[in-house]
Amino acid sequence: MTIGLVFLAAIMGAIVFWLFRQSVGVQPWVAQAAASEVQVGVLSRPTQKVALIVFLGVATSLFALFVSAYAMRIRYLDWAPLPEPRILTWNTAILVVASIAMHWAVVSARRGAVDGIRTGLVVGGGLSLAFVLGQLVVWKQLVDAGYFVDSSAATGFFYLLTAVHGVHVLGGLVAWARAFARLGRRDPPAKVTLGVELCAIYWHFLLAVWIALFAVLVSPALGLALCTSPAA
Repeated sequence: MTIGLVFLAAIMGAIVFWLFRQSVGVQPWVAQAAASEVQVGVLSRPTQKVALIVFLGVATSLFALFVSAYAMRIRYLDWAPLPEPRILTWNTAILVVASIAMHWAVVSARRGAVDGIRTGLVVGGGLSLAFVLGQLVVWKQLVDAGYFVDSSAATGFFYLLTAVHGVHVLGGLVAWARAFARLGRRDPPAKVTLGVELCAIYWHFLLAVWIALFAVLVSPALGLALCTSPAA
């Protein structure tokens, strides 16, 4: 269990460090140096990015608190792990590809390739929705097998962790829809690029958090696994 906590702390630390690097990359002194050329688009860009970084920092703390509570609860003798739904691995792969697609949209936006932006957003958003639907399938499989939210502490934590992450994915899809709408309205390239960059940062965050949660859910080597061997 100690190894598991150290591993999860390392992942959360990496996320926090990445968020710090993102906020440093804003470079507000650049905006100050360009004060003679004040433009709304230039000044709003660092503000929106900083706001996102602050939000992601709060979200990271929330997930860390849930995992800490789970790590303390698992020590009790009444802990009964769940069988591992096989589809969890597929859902993880789907979210990985969605994050890659969002990064491709950013690269295309910086190149001014509208078709590439559209393709990246469509693939990233579509796969993210597929991820959420896949998680609902996991829930249905568990319910059909008799594992309800109030069946045990393990099932309660499983539904809690996957639900909180799923809500964050759905929230990201709202921002994704706004970015896609900007592209459809043919907004100025700076606004389109900013929206796509914010989506990509958020999707990379969602992937990093899910990888940490997935390790908690299925990896017995960490000593924190919620699930046992894959279900038939």
